[in-house]
Amino acid sequence: MRHFLDYEPQEFNQKLLELVARPFRVKQINHWLFRQLETDFSQMKNLPLSLRNLLQQQIDTSLPQIVSSQKSSDGTTKFLLQLADTSKIEMVLMPAGEKNTLCLSSQVGCARACQFCATATLGLKRNLQVAEILAQVYLAKQYLKERKLTNLVFMGMGEPLDNFSNVIKAIRILQHEDTFSFSPRRITLSTSGVIPGIQKLAASDLKVKLAVSLNAALDSKRDILMPINRQYPLAELKKSLLSFRKKTNFRITFEYVMIKNFNMYEEDIKAIKKFLGDISCKINLIAWNAVEGLPYQAPEPAEIEKFSTALQVLSAAVTQRKSRGEDIAAACGQLAAQAKKE
Repeated sequence: MRHFLDYEPQEFNQKLLELVARPFRVKQINHWLFRQLETDFSQMKNLPLSLRNLLQQQIDTSLPQIVSSQKSSDGTTKFLLQLADTSKIEMVLMPAGEKNTLCLSSQVGCARACQFCATATLGLKRNLQVAEILAQVYLAKQYLKERKLTNLVFMGMGEPLDNFSNVIKAIRILQHEDTFSFSPRRITLSTSGVIPGIQKLAASDLKVKLAVSLNAALDSKRDILMPINRQYPLAELKKSLLSFRKKTNFRITFEYVMIKNFNMYEEDIKAIKKFLGDISCKINLIAWNAVEGLPYQAPEPAEIEKFSTALQVLSAAVTQRKSRGEDIAAACGQLAAQAKKE
C-alpha cells in the first residue's frame, strides 16, 4: 500500500479520483489530510462510511512514532522518531518569535564522516524515503497546531545531496500549493560539498536556498575535518558554486564551525577572504558544539569576536549564529547521539 506522502500532488489527485469518482470528494480528502492534518480516514465525517473504509484499505497514512521529545531551555524541541523498519532519526524544531524552523533529516546516519559531527559516528544506514522526509514536516505541523511552521532546513542527519532524487521530490511536494505550500525562500538545503549534486541541482528548475558546510578554506585543514574535500577539493567546489550562483536569485550561505586552536588563525582568515571574496553569499559562524568522544574544543567568546571582526571586511553578510538546543544535544553537529543510544 503506497503512502499518501509519496505521491506527487497531481498523481495523488488522480489516484483519489479513481477511487471516489467525484472531484469534490478529492478536494474534501485533501483538505482533511493537508489542512486539518487528519490521517485517520474514520474521522473524516463528511465522507460516506463506505468511502472511508475504502480509503483505509487503499492508502497508507501511517506516520513515524515519536519515541521521545526533549525541550531545551531556549525553547528548542528535539524529537526522536522511529520509522517503520525500527530505524531512528532525529528532527529539531526551533521557535523564534513568530518564526518556527524545522531542522529535518534526509538519511539514517551519514556516509560523509565529518570529524566534528555526531551523525558521522553512526555511518550511513540508509536513505530516507520521500514519505519519511515529508512525515517530519507533517509531525511538526501537528505538534505546532495553530502556530505556523515557517521555515525548513535540511541540516539534520545525513547529506541531502547523497539522497538527491528523494530530497528533490520531497521539496517539490513541499512547495506545491495543494500540499504544504512552502515558498522556496523558506527552504534551505545544506550540503558538505557534493559537487555532482550541486551541478544536478543547478541544472534542475527547482528553486531552493543552498547552504554549504565550509568549516575551513584551506584544503589541508578541510581534508582533516571533512573527508569529502579529498574527493571534491575547494577549488572544484568553488567552481561549481559560482556556476550554481548564476542559476539562482538566492545568495549561497556558508556555514563555518569555529574550532579552538584549529581553524581560526590568521591563515584561515586570509583563506576565507580569498575563497569567498567573489561569491555573493552569507557566512554563518557557529561555535563548535561538544560531542562526546570527539577531540575538539569550542572557542572562547573573545576569540569568536576577534575572528568575526576580522571577517567583516568581506562583502558577504557575516553572522554569528547562536547554537540552539545545545543542552539537549540538538545543536549543529550533535544530532544522532540519542538515536545511537536507543
